Amino acid sequence: MTTTDTLLTVEQAAEHLGTGVRFIRRLIQERRIRYVKLGKPVRIPESAIAAYIEERTVPTLGDARSRFGKAA
Repeated sequence: MTTTDTLLTVEQAAEHLGTGVRFIRRLIQERRIRYVKLGKPVRIPESAIAAYIEERTVPTLGDARSRFGKAA
């Protein structure tokens, strides 16, 4: 997280991911996403949302094949 990283509310993070607030709260509860606790309120850094998306992006079949090269 950088000092210029925007902190999103749970509602904003849910909107950014196109999910419900409940899903974001579950991610926080299970510690599957980084978050910042400001007393009682919780904020999610934009970089944490980007990292979550990147980690769960499934490569296309063509990308997967090119990574391993051709079979002998």
